[in-house]
Amino acid sequence: MARNGGGGEAVPPLSSSSRSRPGPDPFLVVCRCFSFITALTAILCIAVNVLSAIRSFKKGYDIFDGIFRCYAVVIAFFVVVAETEWGFITKFWKVLEYWAARGMLQIFVAVMTRAFPDYSARQKNLILLQNIASYMLLACGVVYVVSGILCIGYLKRTRQHKEITREQALKDLEQLERRREELEQLLVVERV
Repeated sequence: MARNGGGGEAVPPLSSSSRSRPGPDPFLVVCRCFSFITALTAILCIAVNVLSAIRSFKKGYDIFDGIFRCYAVVIAFFVVVAETEWGFITKFWKVLEYWAARGMLQIFVAVMTRAFPDYSARQKNLILLQNIASYMLLACGVVYVVSGILCIGYLKRTRQHKEITREQALKDLEQLERRREELEQLLVVERV
């Protein structure tokens, strides 16, 4: 135990167990949940477009729709990747950091998914899936565009940076405390 300079009383050292870690930022939790929902919706768009492309190529009568659906799958894949926020991806496509741009990409995929619906009676399930996937992704895209205009994406990036900095500072502090305890043990052994 260390001695307090003024009163001579012992002050217990701070340990990592006596310090409480702050909980996760509720705003960042909401952002992660929304990002997860958007990624799932984009995956649903991928599945619907793959099914539509297979149907178009299998029948052979609408090759252009099949090619269009393949492009929709590739662009929807970019939406999913953008929602994961991998550092590798954001390093090369900085525009995907901005929520307004991300929202416009999602709206584009939603429109591509909804385009050229087949109104045959046999394909009602596929049309229903196309409608659900496209309108859900359209809603996510609108939320992203509005949030981007309101600079909520900037607020999220700022809070993420603070959270990462705080976590790193806590790790560094714990490492310093472990090192101090090791040095105190060496000092006690040396005195004996």
